[in-house]
Amino acid sequence: MRLTTWNVNGIRNPFSYQPWNTARTFPAMFDILGSDIVVMQELKIQRKDLRDDMVMLDGWDCYFSLPKHKKGYSGVGIYTRNATCAPIRAEEGLLGVLPSPSGVPYCELPEDESIGGYPSVLQVAELGVDPAALDAEGRCLVLEFPAFVLLGVYSPANSNGMRDNFRYGFVCALDCRIRNLVREGKRVVLVGDLNVSRDENDTASAVEDMRKSGITHEEYISTPNRRIFNQLLLEGEVAGERDEGRENGILWDTTRGFHPERRGMYTHWEQKINARPGNFGSRIDFVLVCESMRQWVKDANIQEGLLGSDHCPVYADFNDVVIWDGEDVKLLDMMNPPGTFQDGVRLRDWKVVDAPPFSAKRLPEFDKRRSIKSMFAVPSMKKSLSSEPSQLAAPSSSSVALSAPSQALGGEHASIAVSGNGDRTTPLIKEVPASPPLKRKVSASVMIKPSKRQKLDVEASKSKGQQSLKGFFQKSNPSPVKTSPPDNTDLVDERQESETPRTPVTKTQQAQVTPIIPENGVRTEAHAAGQEDASTPGSQFVSPTSAFSASPSQFSAKLAAVEENQKTWGALFSRPIAPLCEGHTEPCKTMQTKKKGSNQGRSFWMCARPLGPSGNKERGSQWRCPTFIWCSDWVARKGEEKESKEPG
Repeated sequence: MRLTTWNVNGIRNPFSYQPWNTARTFPAMFDILGSDIVVMQELKIQRKDLRDDMVMLDGWDCYFSLPKHKKGYSGVGIYTRNATCAPIRAEEGLLGVLPSPSGVPYCELPEDESIGGYPSVLQVAELGVDPAALDAEGRCLVLEFPAFVLLGVYSPANSNGMRDNFRYGFVCALDCRIRNLVREGKRVVLVGDLNVSRDENDTASAVEDMRKSGITHEEYISTPNRRIFNQLLLEGEVAGERDEGRENGILWDTTRGFHPERRGMYTHWEQKINARPGNFGSRIDFVLVCESMRQWVKDANIQEGLLGSDHCPVYADFNDVVIWDGEDVKLLDMMNPPGTFQDGVRLRDWKVVDAPPFSAKRLPEFDKRRSIKSMFAVPSMKKSLSSEPSQLAAPSSSSVALSAPSQALGGEHASIAVSGNGDRTTPLIKEVPASPPLKRKVSASVMIKPSKRQKLDVEASKSKGQQSLKGFFQKSNPSPVKTSPPDNTDLVDERQESETPRTPVTKTQQAQVTPIIPENGVRTEAHAAGQEDASTPGSQFVSPTSAFSASPSQFSAKLAAVEENQKTWGALFSRPIAPLCEGHTEPCKTMQTKKKGSNQGRSFWMCARPLGPSGNKERGSQWRCPTFIWCSDWVARKGEEKESKEPG
């Protein structure tokens, strides 16, 4: 049996990477991981975001602890393979103050329905944190199997000192709950993203951080959260005397236990600095088991080659046969409710009703539902039709059948069923069955009503307003005027003036029409009609009237204005040219300063290559070089270069 923990940084985030983007389903993901229990952290969803493809998985049961208030924040989920394991109890939260599916807080449930190990009133008071707020962020799931109690945890991160008290209270509550469970005689397995490292071997930047802070090794391992964590571990390094109530370590670090001398065994890398290619990270994801289960684990490791998140999966493999009260027992017998397995052989199948009430499949929105696969597995029940056709009474034995299309056509094509005696004078209605009639087919002779979008009159569409974006910027050409014989010129002009409708001119159109004074100083209507504003994008479209009526000098000036306008718009929307880094002569990437101070919000250019294993910017290597340029300085430098290149 394999147990895997993975901070996925969003429940659907891995599906954007190989190999998860091939099938894009959770069962396929779990098969690639080869796990029977998968614990995921930082789901970043709420209960309303749960979907069928997350819950209704064939062969899997699932449990979720999601944030109650904050959206897209934290969240823990546990998937269990029904073929190998099934929990007997499940709950969320460390302190047991959240309501169970029955409405009663977990810590107040009867002993046979609760997992136990809840902190006492005094222990909760010593935390200094609101218990409801501590459990309401979706950071802990607790599942109990007959073999052990599993805690899937997503511990709060160090948010620049903003939530140090909350983080410290969570770590203390976790330590308290685990020790209480062990005192009750239960085996405990702790997995998840604990957001704390053991010592310098688990953090690439530890030496540099100690140098900047001016602290020693003893002070580094004695920071509040790291000290509590090391006291919880077997073989954890603690400076000075241990705290009261934490005299002994109780959990074994499986990954470090199988790889005690391995360096660079990191499970998390900072995405902002692209630290994963250079393996500049930290080990903050763990699979920890109690001391009595130490011999149960046959292997443990990290899977740093699997992408999909800023963390990598961490797993532990358990033996098929374990020692239980001095006897060899099949692990399958102890990972399922009593009576499900005996000597590794299944006695009865798993059903949804066997799952704890906290199971996601028993939520009201998913209860009594089946997956598509189960629908085809069970034969469907066919409904028998017992309705008898109703009969309509007729005054004579003759019958007439009038088809619906014939009635719609006024009876011209009506089909008449003639009786045996050949009497056509008395038409009768034929017997009609009770089944719903078929839809009537439209006859070819029936005129089809045009749809609303169909254009009925081309001329009418031409008379409408703007037909394209180009038409918004371009003026409509005046309609051609009919010519007439020279002897009737005055009459024709008066008639055309009376017949031609006058279109009212708005103030905007009046502002756009600017008279052009040609070289001879005489203003013409053709010049006025052909003038366009060169400051708008529509000035790119030069009307033929203005092109032929303007003088060569005016046309050249107008064309130059259009080209300049195009360059201005292009420079406004085009991406800035990136400078080349000093070490590799490659385009830099732009970043923004997030640290509070005078430079917060400023953008800068830096080398696009990933950070090296040393964590420092290096010269003459394949890793990131020390190139750094403020974006404002680069723009000013480009402006100076442009001015120096211009003649005169």
